[in-house]
Amino acid sequence: MSILSVLVVDDHAMFRTGVRAELERLGTGRVEVVGEAEDVDSAVEAIARLRPEVVLLDVHLPGGGGPEVIRRTHAGTTTFLALSVSDAAEDVIGVIRTGARGYVTKNISATELLDAIDRVAGGDAVFSPRLAGFVLDAFAGTIEVAQVDEDLDRLTEREREVMRLIARGYAYKEVAKELFISVKTVETHVSSVLRKLQLSSRHELTRWANDRRLI
Repeated sequence: MSILSVLVVDDHAMFRTGVRAELERLGTGRVEVVGEAEDVDSAVEAIARLRPEVVLLDVHLPGGGGPEVIRRTHAGTTTFLALSVSDAAEDVIGVIRTGARGYVTKNISATELLDAIDRVAGGDAVFSPRLAGFVLDAFAGTIEVAQVDEDLDRLTEREREVMRLIARGYAYKEVAKELFISVKTVETHVSSVLRKLQLSSRHELTRWANDRRLI
């Protein structure tokens, strides 16, 4: 069996280091981590230079996010496997629509990650169990993907983060602590989200997010 070349793309250096160490520890003779990248521009450059067979790609990256890396990549032999902390439907569907072959969350074990790398390199589609349903629902028409995208495009990245936490039941103080911002800033973002989405309360926001599989 040939050794698969892998590029790790994530904006957190400690996470990249940990993934590399685990793959090198368990993947001897199966995979070789040929490089790392921390944002969209460095990822595109590294893919063009290294031509990795599999890219482990975080969804949220400085410079435009994981989908932007795929859009700007012209290495036809490279396969993308999204590896993200997010399990939100719009992130899963967005990166798959752009061209990723699979999507797994960061609580995956190193052994499971190795298996996922092997499988996407071999042409399989790989998803963490809960996430497969999002993709099936999207293609079956259960989730109105275009409408979800249009609604979310009205929100900034920070507003999306606040929206998801509020919809999950976090108090303003908890959101502030989670995102390292002030309670006043949280209040401002919530007001902006409600106005942009034409909603009148956090109860409506929770229902809106739940209907779109965003929480």
